[in-house]
Amino acid sequence: MHVRKTIVISCLVASAFLFQYCSKSGDTTVTPTPVDPYAAIKATFGTNIDPNNLANYGNQGKPAYITRDNAGGVVISNAKATLGRVLFYDKNLSIDNSIACASCHKQQFAFSDTAVASKGVQGGTTARHSMRLINTRFATEPRFFWDERAATLEIQTTMPIQDHAEMGFSGQSGRPALANLLTKLQGINYYNELFKFVYGDISVTEARLQECLASFVRSIQSFDSKYDAGRAVAPNDNAPFPNFTPEENQGKQLFTAPPVFDATGNRIGGGAGCAGCHAAPEFDIVPVSGNNGIIGRISGTGGIDITVTRAPSLRDLVNSAGQPNGPFMHTGNLGTLQNAIGHYNTINLAPGNTNLDPKLRPNGFGQQLHFTGAEMNALAAFLRTLAGNNVYTDKKWSSPF
Repeated sequence: MHVRKTIVISCLVASAFLFQYCSKSGDTTVTPTPVDPYAAIKATFGTNIDPNNLANYGNQGKPAYITRDNAGGVVISNAKATLGRVLFYDKNLSIDNSIACASCHKQQFAFSDTAVASKGVQGGTTARHSMRLINTRFATEPRFFWDERAATLEIQTTMPIQDHAEMGFSGQSGRPALANLLTKLQGINYYNELFKFVYGDISVTEARLQECLASFVRSIQSFDSKYDAGRAVAPNDNAPFPNFTPEENQGKQLFTAPPVFDATGNRIGGGAGCAGCHAAPEFDIVPVSGNNGIIGRISGTGGIDITVTRAPSLRDLVNSAGQPNGPFMHTGNLGTLQNAIGHYNTINLAPGNTNLDPKLRPNGFGQQLHFTGAEMNALAAFLRTLAGNNVYTDKKWSSPF
Protein backbone atom coordinates (compact mmCIF):
# COMPACT_ATOMS: atom_id res chain seq x y z
CA MET A 1 0.00 0.00 0.00
CA HIS A 2 2.84 2.38 0.91
CA VAL A 3 4.67 1.52 -2.33
CA ARG A 4 1.59 2.21 -4.46
CA LYS A 5 1.03 5.64 -2.82
CA THR A 6 4.68 6.53 -3.44
CA ILE A 7 4.38 5.61 -7.10
CA VAL A 8 1.26 7.76 -7.54
CA ILE A 9 2.92 10.78 -5.94
CA SER A 10 6.01 10.24 -8.06
CA CYS A 11 3.89 10.16 -11.20
CA LEU A 12 2.14 13.42 -10.29
CA VAL A 13 5.44 15.15 -9.60
CA ALA A 14 6.83 13.88 -12.87
CA SER A 15 3.76 15.09 -14.75
CA ALA A 16 4.05 18.55 -13.25
CA PHE A 17 7.73 18.66 -14.14
CA LEU A 18 7.07 17.58 -17.72
CA PHE A 19 4.31 20.21 -18.06
CA GLN A 20 6.60 22.97 -16.82
CA TYR A 21 9.48 21.74 -18.95
CA CYS A 22 7.38 21.49 -22.09
CA SER A 23 5.77 24.87 -21.50
CA LYS A 24 9.16 26.53 -21.07
CA SER A 25 10.76 24.70 -23.96
CA GLY A 26 7.93 25.60 -26.32
CA ASP A 27 6.80 22.02 -26.94
CA THR A 28 3.39 22.73 -25.41
CA THR A 29 2.01 26.30 -25.32
CA VAL A 30 -0.70 27.09 -22.81
CA THR A 31 -2.24 30.51 -23.62
CA PRO A 32 -4.88 31.88 -21.27
CA THR A 33 -8.10 33.01 -22.95
CA PRO A 34 -8.04 36.83 -23.14
CA VAL A 35 -10.79 38.65 -21.27
CA ASP A 36 -12.61 41.23 -23.42
CA PRO A 37 -13.27 44.26 -21.19
CA TYR A 38 -16.07 45.33 -23.54
CA ALA A 39 -17.80 41.99 -24.06
CA ALA A 40 -21.11 43.08 -22.52
CA ILE A 41 -21.02 46.41 -24.37
CA LYS A 42 -20.56 44.61 -27.68
CA ALA A 43 -23.23 42.03 -26.86
CA THR A 44 -25.76 44.72 -25.90
CA PHE A 45 -25.05 47.51 -28.38
CA GLY A 46 -23.29 45.84 -31.30
CA THR A 47 -21.69 48.44 -33.52
CA ASN A 48 -23.70 51.30 -32.01
CA ILE A 49 -21.02 51.85 -29.37
CA ASP A 50 -17.32 51.25 -29.93
CA PRO A 51 -15.22 52.24 -26.89
CA ASN A 52 -12.16 52.32 -29.12
CA ASN A 53 -13.78 54.73 -31.58
CA LEU A 54 -16.16 57.06 -29.77
CA ALA A 55 -18.51 59.48 -31.50
CA ASN A 56 -17.58 63.15 -31.43
CA TYR A 57 -19.57 64.84 -28.69
CA GLY A 58 -17.00 67.19 -27.22
CA ASN A 59 -15.40 68.82 -30.24
CA GLN A 60 -18.31 69.73 -32.47
CA GLY A 61 -18.12 72.91 -34.46
CA LYS A 62 -20.42 75.86 -33.91
CA PRO A 63 -20.91 79.16 -35.71
CA ALA A 64 -18.66 82.04 -34.73
CA TYR A 65 -21.71 84.15 -33.85
CA ILE A 66 -22.73 81.69 -31.10
CA THR A 67 -20.87 83.00 -28.07
CA ARG A 68 -22.96 81.94 -25.08
CA ASP A 69 -22.11 78.81 -23.12
CA ASN A 70 -23.74 78.01 -19.79
CA ALA A 71 -21.70 74.87 -19.05
CA GLY A 72 -19.70 76.76 -16.44
CA GLY A 73 -16.39 75.62 -17.89
CA VAL A 74 -17.38 71.94 -17.90
CA VAL A 75 -15.83 70.21 -20.91
CA ILE A 76 -17.97 67.64 -22.71
CA SER A 77 -16.23 64.27 -22.60
CA ASN A 78 -16.85 61.81 -25.44
CA ALA A 79 -16.71 58.93 -22.96
CA LYS A 80 -19.10 60.52 -20.45
CA ALA A 81 -21.52 61.59 -23.19
CA THR A 82 -21.47 58.04 -24.55
CA LEU A 83 -22.42 56.67 -21.15
CA GLY A 84 -24.99 59.47 -20.91
CA ARG A 85 -26.50 58.35 -24.20
CA VAL A 86 -27.02 54.84 -22.82
CA LEU A 87 -28.56 56.21 -19.62
CA PHE A 88 -30.81 58.56 -21.61
CA TYR A 89 -32.32 55.69 -23.61
CA ASP A 90 -32.33 52.98 -20.93
CA LYS A 91 -35.75 52.07 -19.49
CA ASN A 92 -33.97 50.44 -16.56
CA LEU A 93 -33.90 53.95 -15.10
CA SER A 94 -37.60 53.64 -14.25
CA ILE A 95 -39.07 51.50 -11.49
CA ASP A 96 -40.93 49.17 -13.88
CA ASN A 97 -38.51 49.31 -16.84
CA SER A 98 -41.12 51.07 -18.97
CA ILE A 99 -39.86 54.67 -19.22
CA ALA A 100 -36.57 56.25 -20.28
CA CYS A 101 -35.63 59.91 -20.62
CA ALA A 102 -36.08 59.36 -24.35
CA SER A 103 -39.69 58.29 -23.83
CA CYS A 104 -40.59 61.94 -23.22
CA HIS A 105 -37.79 63.53 -25.26
CA LYS A 106 -37.82 61.89 -28.69
CA GLN A 107 -35.11 62.64 -31.23
CA GLN A 108 -37.56 62.77 -34.16
CA PHE A 109 -39.41 65.64 -32.43
CA ALA A 110 -36.35 67.72 -31.48
CA PHE A 111 -36.22 65.78 -28.20
CA SER A 112 -39.77 66.71 -27.26
CA ASP A 113 -43.04 64.80 -27.47
CA THR A 114 -46.15 65.05 -29.61
CA ALA A 115 -48.30 64.15 -26.59
CA VAL A 116 -49.56 67.03 -24.48
CA ALA A 117 -48.49 65.15 -21.35
CA SER A 118 -45.95 62.35 -21.65
CA LYS A 119 -46.56 58.94 -20.10
CA GLY A 120 -44.87 58.06 -16.83
CA VAL A 121 -44.73 54.88 -14.78
CA GLN A 122 -47.86 53.01 -13.74
CA GLY A 123 -50.33 55.44 -15.27
CA GLY A 124 -48.54 58.63 -14.26
CA THR A 125 -47.95 61.57 -16.61
CA THR A 126 -45.72 64.60 -16.75
CA ALA A 127 -47.17 67.69 -15.06
CA ARG A 128 -46.13 69.92 -17.96
CA HIS A 129 -45.48 69.35 -21.67
CA SER A 130 -42.03 67.86 -22.34
CA MET A 131 -39.62 70.65 -23.25
CA ARG A 132 -37.47 70.42 -26.38
CA LEU A 133 -33.79 69.75 -25.61
CA ILE A 134 -32.09 71.79 -28.34
CA ASN A 135 -28.95 73.83 -27.70
CA THR A 136 -29.33 73.71 -23.92
CA ARG A 137 -25.61 74.40 -23.61
CA PHE A 138 -26.03 77.69 -25.44
CA ALA A 139 -29.05 78.91 -23.51
CA THR A 140 -28.90 82.36 -22.00
CA GLU A 141 -30.83 81.14 -18.98
CA PRO A 142 -28.69 78.64 -17.03
CA ARG A 143 -31.59 77.24 -14.97
CA PHE A 144 -33.77 74.34 -16.15
CA PHE A 145 -37.40 73.15 -16.11
CA TRP A 146 -40.29 75.39 -17.07
CA ASP A 147 -40.33 76.84 -13.54
CA GLU A 148 -36.51 77.03 -13.31
CA ARG A 149 -36.41 74.85 -10.18
CA ALA A 150 -33.11 73.23 -11.21
CA ALA A 151 -30.10 75.52 -10.85
CA THR A 152 -27.99 73.49 -13.31
CA LEU A 153 -28.44 70.89 -16.00
CA GLU A 154 -26.65 68.36 -13.79
CA ILE A 155 -29.23 68.80 -11.03
CA GLN A 156 -32.07 68.62 -13.55
CA THR A 157 -31.05 65.26 -15.03
CA THR A 158 -31.93 63.09 -12.03
CA MET A 159 -35.04 64.95 -10.91
CA PRO A 160 -37.39 63.21 -13.42
CA ILE A 161 -35.92 59.87 -12.31
CA GLN A 162 -36.98 60.68 -8.76
CA ASP A 163 -40.38 62.05 -9.77
CA HIS A 164 -43.13 59.80 -8.43
CA ALA A 165 -45.26 60.03 -11.60
CA GLU A 166 -42.52 60.10 -14.22
CA MET A 167 -39.83 57.46 -13.57
CA GLY A 168 -40.82 56.56 -10.06
CA PHE A 169 -37.69 56.33 -7.88
CA SER A 170 -39.29 58.71 -5.40
CA GLY A 171 -38.93 56.75 -2.17
CA GLN A 172 -42.58 57.60 -1.52
CA SER A 173 -45.69 55.44 -1.04
CA GLY A 174 -43.67 52.26 -0.96
CA ARG A 175 -41.67 52.99 -4.08
CA PRO A 176 -37.89 52.58 -4.16
CA ALA A 177 -35.58 55.56 -3.78
CA LEU A 178 -32.69 56.63 -5.97
CA ALA A 179 -30.27 54.46 -3.97
CA ASN A 180 -32.17 51.43 -5.25
CA LEU A 181 -31.59 52.55 -8.82
CA LEU A 182 -27.86 52.91 -8.21
CA THR A 183 -27.73 49.34 -6.92
CA LYS A 184 -29.87 48.14 -9.82
CA LEU A 185 -27.57 49.70 -12.43
CA GLN A 186 -24.47 48.37 -10.72
CA GLY A 187 -25.87 44.87 -11.19
CA ILE A 188 -26.09 45.27 -14.99
CA ASN A 189 -23.02 43.96 -16.82
CA TYR A 190 -22.81 46.62 -19.52
CA TYR A 191 -22.87 49.36 -16.87
CA ASN A 192 -20.00 47.63 -15.06
CA GLU A 193 -17.98 47.89 -18.27
CA LEU A 194 -19.10 51.42 -19.15
CA PHE A 195 -18.42 52.90 -15.71
CA LYS A 196 -15.06 51.11 -15.58
CA PHE A 197 -14.27 52.55 -19.03
CA VAL A 198 -15.27 56.10 -18.07
CA TYR A 199 -14.24 56.31 -14.40
CA GLY A 200 -11.84 53.44 -13.82
CA ASP A 201 -14.18 51.54 -11.49
CA ILE A 202 -17.74 50.18 -11.57
CA SER A 203 -19.21 52.43 -8.87
CA VAL A 204 -22.55 54.00 -9.85
CA THR A 205 -23.36 57.26 -8.05
CA GLU A 206 -25.90 60.03 -8.56
CA ALA A 207 -23.11 62.52 -9.29
CA ARG A 208 -21.83 60.27 -12.08
CA LEU A 209 -25.33 59.83 -13.52
CA GLN A 210 -25.76 63.60 -13.52
CA GLU A 211 -22.37 64.25 -15.08
CA CYS A 212 -22.89 61.78 -17.93
CA LEU A 213 -26.51 62.65 -18.69
CA ALA A 214 -25.64 66.36 -18.70
CA SER A 215 -22.72 65.72 -21.07
CA PHE A 216 -25.04 63.95 -23.50
CA VAL A 217 -27.81 66.56 -23.36
CA ARG A 218 -25.34 69.44 -23.70
CA SER A 219 -23.97 67.83 -26.84
CA ILE A 220 -27.34 68.04 -28.65
CA GLN A 221 -27.00 71.04 -30.93
CA SER A 222 -28.68 72.39 -34.05
CA PHE A 223 -26.89 74.96 -36.22
CA ASP A 224 -27.61 73.84 -39.80
CA SER A 225 -30.85 75.74 -40.43
CA LYS A 226 -31.74 78.13 -43.23
CA TYR A 227 -31.32 80.91 -40.69
CA ASP A 228 -27.73 79.81 -39.98
CA ALA A 229 -26.90 79.72 -43.68
CA GLY A 230 -28.15 83.30 -44.01
CA ARG A 231 -26.58 84.59 -40.81
CA ALA A 232 -23.18 83.23 -41.85
CA VAL A 233 -23.04 85.65 -44.79
CA ALA A 234 -24.93 88.62 -43.32
CA PRO A 235 -23.19 91.35 -41.29
CA ASN A 236 -25.82 91.13 -38.53
CA ASP A 237 -29.35 89.95 -37.82
CA ASN A 238 -30.96 93.18 -38.91
CA ALA A 239 -29.56 93.02 -42.44
CA PRO A 240 -31.61 91.16 -45.07
CA PHE A 241 -30.48 87.56 -45.53
CA PRO A 242 -29.74 86.81 -49.19
CA ASN A 243 -31.07 83.25 -48.95
CA PHE A 244 -34.41 84.34 -47.45
CA THR A 245 -37.62 84.99 -49.32
CA PRO A 246 -39.10 88.50 -48.98
CA GLU A 247 -41.69 87.07 -46.58
CA GLU A 248 -39.00 85.45 -44.40
CA ASN A 249 -37.00 88.68 -44.28
CA GLN A 250 -40.17 90.56 -43.35
CA GLY A 251 -40.80 88.06 -40.56
CA LYS A 252 -37.22 88.44 -39.33
CA GLN A 253 -37.63 92.19 -39.19
CA LEU A 254 -40.90 91.89 -37.29
CA PHE A 255 -39.25 89.44 -34.89
CA THR A 256 -36.27 91.67 -34.08
CA ALA A 257 -37.82 95.16 -34.11
CA PRO A 258 -39.42 96.38 -30.86
CA PRO A 259 -43.04 97.53 -31.02
CA VAL A 260 -44.21 101.06 -30.40
CA PHE A 261 -47.26 101.25 -28.13
CA ASP A 262 -49.77 103.92 -27.29
CA ALA A 263 -50.82 104.68 -23.74
CA THR A 264 -53.22 101.74 -23.58
CA GLY A 265 -50.95 98.96 -24.94
CA ASN A 266 -51.95 99.08 -28.60
CA ARG A 267 -49.16 98.74 -31.15
CA ILE A 268 -49.01 101.78 -33.37
CA GLY A 269 -45.68 101.04 -35.06
CA GLY A 270 -42.52 98.97 -35.03
CA GLY A 271 -42.32 95.17 -34.99
CA ALA A 272 -43.47 92.37 -32.74
CA GLY A 273 -40.55 92.58 -30.33
CA CYS A 274 -40.09 88.80 -30.03
CA ALA A 275 -36.33 89.30 -29.69
CA GLY A 276 -36.94 91.12 -26.41
CA CYS A 277 -37.40 87.68 -24.84
CA HIS A 278 -35.86 85.37 -27.47
CA ALA A 279 -32.80 87.18 -28.79
CA ALA A 280 -30.96 85.93 -31.86
CA PRO A 281 -28.87 83.95 -32.58
CA GLU A 282 -29.59 81.55 -29.70
CA PHE A 283 -33.32 82.39 -29.56
CA ASP A 284 -33.42 81.31 -25.93
CA ILE A 285 -35.41 82.95 -23.14
CA VAL A 286 -33.75 85.86 -21.37
CA PRO A 287 -33.07 85.33 -17.65
CA VAL A 288 -35.32 86.89 -15.01
CA SER A 289 -38.39 86.72 -17.23
CA GLY A 290 -41.95 86.64 -15.99
CA ASN A 291 -44.52 84.28 -17.43
CA ASN A 292 -45.94 84.71 -20.92
CA GLY A 293 -49.62 84.96 -20.05
CA ILE A 294 -50.42 81.25 -20.26
CA ILE A 295 -51.08 80.49 -16.63
CA GLY A 296 -53.09 77.27 -16.75
CA ARG A 297 -51.96 73.70 -16.28
CA ILE A 298 -52.25 70.62 -18.42
CA SER A 299 -55.90 69.58 -18.52
CA GLY A 300 -56.87 67.60 -15.44
CA THR A 301 -54.08 68.79 -13.13
CA GLY A 302 -55.98 71.88 -11.99
CA GLY A 303 -54.88 75.07 -10.29
CA ILE A 304 -53.23 78.28 -11.45
CA ASP A 305 -49.63 77.99 -12.64
CA ILE A 306 -47.87 81.33 -12.85
CA THR A 307 -44.35 80.09 -12.08
CA VAL A 308 -43.50 79.15 -15.67
CA THR A 309 -40.83 81.66 -16.64
CA ARG A 310 -38.52 79.54 -18.78
CA ALA A 311 -38.89 78.29 -22.33
CA PRO A 312 -36.76 76.23 -24.69
CA SER A 313 -34.96 77.78 -27.62
CA LEU A 314 -37.21 78.72 -30.52
CA ARG A 315 -34.91 76.73 -32.78
CA ASP A 316 -36.61 73.62 -34.14
CA LEU A 317 -40.10 74.63 -33.13
CA VAL A 318 -40.91 72.76 -36.32
CA ASN A 319 -38.94 70.22 -38.32
CA SER A 320 -37.40 70.86 -41.73
CA ALA A 321 -40.73 70.00 -43.37
CA GLY A 322 -42.47 72.68 -41.32
CA GLN A 323 -44.36 70.25 -39.06
CA PRO A 324 -44.57 71.20 -35.36
CA ASN A 325 -42.39 69.17 -32.99
CA GLY A 326 -45.37 68.65 -30.73
CA PRO A 327 -47.75 71.23 -29.28
CA PHE A 328 -46.39 74.49 -27.88
CA MET A 329 -46.21 75.98 -24.38
CA HIS A 330 -45.96 74.20 -21.03
CA THR A 331 -49.65 73.36 -21.29
CA GLY A 332 -49.33 71.94 -24.82
CA ASN A 333 -52.54 73.79 -25.69
CA LEU A 334 -51.31 75.52 -28.86
CA GLY A 335 -50.88 73.26 -31.88
CA THR A 336 -49.54 75.54 -34.63
CA LEU A 337 -47.16 78.43 -35.10
CA GLN A 338 -50.15 80.61 -35.98
CA ASN A 339 -51.76 79.68 -32.64
CA ALA A 340 -48.59 80.65 -30.78
CA ILE A 341 -48.24 83.94 -32.65
CA GLY A 342 -51.90 84.63 -32.04
CA HIS A 343 -51.39 84.26 -28.30
CA TYR A 344 -48.82 87.07 -28.28
CA ASN A 345 -50.98 89.16 -30.58
CA THR A 346 -53.50 89.69 -27.78
CA ILE A 347 -52.30 89.37 -24.19
CA ASN A 348 -55.04 89.33 -21.60
CA LEU A 349 -54.33 90.30 -18.00
CA ALA A 350 -55.81 87.21 -16.39
CA PRO A 351 -57.06 87.46 -12.80
CA GLY A 352 -54.50 86.00 -10.42
CA ASN A 353 -51.54 86.36 -12.76
CA THR A 354 -49.20 88.40 -10.63
CA ASN A 355 -46.12 87.34 -12.56
CA LEU A 356 -46.76 88.41 -16.17
CA ASP A 357 -43.56 89.58 -17.85
CA PRO A 358 -43.41 93.40 -17.92
CA LYS A 359 -42.58 93.39 -21.64
CA LEU A 360 -46.03 91.94 -22.33
CA ARG A 361 -47.90 94.63 -20.40
CA PRO A 362 -46.80 98.00 -21.79
CA ASN A 363 -48.08 100.90 -19.72
CA GLY A 364 -49.86 98.41 -17.49
CA PHE A 365 -52.04 96.96 -20.25
CA GLY A 366 -51.82 93.58 -21.95
CA GLN A 367 -50.15 94.12 -25.31
CA GLN A 368 -52.35 94.34 -28.41
CA LEU A 369 -50.10 93.89 -31.46
CA HIS A 370 -52.90 94.00 -34.05
CA PHE A 371 -51.09 91.74 -36.52
CA THR A 372 -52.34 91.64 -40.06
CA GLY A 373 -52.69 88.27 -41.73
CA ALA A 374 -49.58 89.01 -43.78
CA GLU A 375 -47.56 89.81 -40.66
CA MET A 376 -48.61 86.60 -38.93
CA ASN A 377 -47.67 84.58 -42.02
CA ALA A 378 -44.32 86.38 -42.24
CA LEU A 379 -43.49 85.65 -38.60
CA ALA A 380 -44.39 82.00 -39.07
CA ALA A 381 -42.25 81.85 -42.21
CA PHE A 382 -39.27 83.25 -40.30
CA LEU A 383 -39.70 80.84 -37.38
CA ARG A 384 -39.66 77.94 -39.84
CA THR A 385 -36.18 79.04 -40.99
CA LEU A 386 -34.87 78.09 -37.52
CA ALA A 387 -35.41 74.37 -38.24
CA GLY A 388 -32.30 72.26 -38.66
CA ASN A 389 -31.81 68.82 -40.20
CA ASN A 390 -28.97 66.90 -38.58
CA VAL A 391 -30.39 66.86 -35.05
CA TYR A 392 -33.16 64.50 -36.15
CA THR A 393 -30.94 61.88 -37.75
CA ASP A 394 -27.44 61.99 -36.24
CA LYS A 395 -26.68 58.51 -34.93
CA LYS A 396 -24.73 59.74 -31.91
CA TRP A 397 -27.97 61.13 -30.46
CA SER A 398 -30.05 58.06 -31.32
CA SER A 399 -30.85 55.01 -29.23
CA PRO A 400 -27.81 52.71 -28.82
CA PHE A 401 -30.04 49.72 -27.98
